[in-house]
Amino acid sequence: MGFDSGTVSFRVFHLRQGLTRDSIEQFAAMAAPPIETLSRDAIQGWVSWRHLLDREVTEERCVFSSWMHLAMMRAERKIPGALLRAYCRLEEEIERKARGADFLDRKARSEVKDRVVSQLLPTMPPTLTGTAAVVDFRNDRVLAEAMSDAQIDRFCPFFRETTGQMPLLLNAETLALLRSRVNAADLMPASFTTDAEVENEVQTSLGLEFLTWLWYAWEKDGGVFRLKNGDECGYMLEGPLLFYREGKGAHEAVLRKGSPLLRREAGMALFCGKKLKRAKFTLARGEQTWTATIDADFAIRGLKLPPSDQPDPTGQFQERMLAVETFLEAYFELYDRFLALRCNPAEWSLCLAGLRAWVARLAGV
Repeated sequence: MGFDSGTVSFRVFHLRQGLTRDSIEQFAAMAAPPIETLSRDAIQGWVSWRHLLDREVTEERCVFSSWMHLAMMRAERKIPGALLRAYCRLEEEIERKARGADFLDRKARSEVKDRVVSQLLPTMPPTLTGTAAVVDFRNDRVLAEAMSDAQIDRFCPFFRETTGQMPLLLNAETLALLRSRVNAADLMPASFTTDAEVENEVQTSLGLEFLTWLWYAWEKDGGVFRLKNGDECGYMLEGPLLFYREGKGAHEAVLRKGSPLLRREAGMALFCGKKLKRAKFTLARGEQTWTATIDADFAIRGLKLPPSDQPDPTGQFQERMLAVETFLEAYFELYDRFLALRCNPAEWSLCLAGLRAWVARLAGV
């Protein structure tokens, strides 16, 4: 479960005050209740990374060097929709005959449903869900498998209840503020098309602009760059591609098969005012490669890490987390380069001219 094997999908959160190894005591105090205590209401709490019923949240089990690995477990009883509807229809028929009525009003049907739920719910097996998380002490981050808005809305408040601080979701806007002190609201919206029929941009979308620029820069410069530590890296983009734009007309377009980056449809999507929202991203450093699907909101999906050489599980986890850190830092440094360009009016003006010419060429216009 979580970050210990296979591909990983996660969102990155920033911790303003950071955490230390001693914070394991806070998570242990909010460990999940025994599953036997589950009644009608859902229960949740922290468990170790091993499995969703391992309530032993200790430093020995969950803390590995600079990382703490655990999961937020949620347990609830659910009645399958088809089963609930069938029992409700059955009980409504019995109630209607008992009353000698031709039909039941809304209030009566609601009472029947409440009665059915009260009878069936205690007999349902527990449904367990888990959100794996890694607290990175050194970088003041949390990586969490909270990919949907609903998962984020459950994870963040419970994390705050546990530690006293709300994790800040890193997206294009919050990351720009943290790393470069750039406020997206201070930037003028940018259009990458010369089509006069496309209405003006309604707001700045740094994430969409960044992914589209990343594609343009890869084709223009070959995708080779050097990290701040001196390491040389390369990257490439692949399909499937998801395009998005605000305003009137079709908001999304997806290109899946063949070589979508080379197809005229991709150029036409950009020429019609859309920007790149999702693509497959491959990073290479030496003989190591990372592959993931990247989103304009900075969600990382299906990240495949370089193979580990460590024989023991602890060593494998630590090596995997170092690989995740390398991927994130390289990706964030590419974003830093985009932000530096975006905030320089003269350089951005030249870049926009190049982008628009590139879009027109891809679209064949």
